[in-house]
Amino acid sequence: MTVRALRLGVNVDHVATVRNARGGVHPDPVRAALMAAAAGADGITAHLREDRRHISDTDIARLMNELKIPLNLEMAATEEMLAIALRHKPHAACIVPEKRQERTTEGGLDVAGARKSLEPYVRKLVDAGIRVSMFIEADVAQLDAAKQIGAPVVELHTGSYCEVPPGPEREHQLKRLQAAATHAEMIGLECHAGHGLGYDTVGPIAAIQTLAELNIGHFLVGEAIFIGFDAAIRSMRAAMDLARGARTRRAAKA
Repeated sequence: MTVRALRLGVNVDHVATVRNARGGVHPDPVRAALMAAAAGADGITAHLREDRRHISDTDIARLMNELKIPLNLEMAATEEMLAIALRHKPHAACIVPEKRQERTTEGGLDVAGARKSLEPYVRKLVDAGIRVSMFIEADVAQLDAAKQIGAPVVELHTGSYCEVPPGPEREHQLKRLQAAATHAEMIGLECHAGHGLGYDTVGPIAAIQTLAELNIGHFLVGEAIFIGFDAAIRSMRAAMDLARGARTRRAAKA
């Protein structure tokens, strides 16, 4: 059986969070992005929030200038963020829900309930040659709505899976993600996943053959404190590859 490639996108937002806690220029998220690329990341993700709590406009400009691997710009569906995306034209733009009071992105977009407001943003980004993804829950209605408004990619929110301990509820959430990834492929969407993934949770997600990309950030930045950023990324890449290969070997024996 042929193993489908699984890309790793590294999110550098929380390198900027540490920098901004004290001010100044250290640690530099652009340096982290370049290190991630050297360690085997396939892409870099950065979320330019409306309140600029971590990644800054200057960071985005530098990432566009210095990266040799694709940049995925996470953004809210606002006119300000649309203008920034159209000015820089990153490889990809992932539209995410954004609340000022949240610590990190909580849950997925309600694409089904906001189709009319989201569709113009998707159309303008796609027309500019930007690969658009919608950050959504593992829900068939949300997948179908993303397809209907013209988004070629979805990213499944894995927080509900990662945030519960091993047991029946985690298994339930995993099955939801597996079913959603299967449905995404069936209706012609490229499917990604991310949010809260670490070494102990990434394996079953990486084993979902219909996923094309995982986006991971906070865990890697935290792990870097103990083993270094390069080692943290290489370990995650190895865990992803092992899980996908192990899944394929089991399927071949069945």
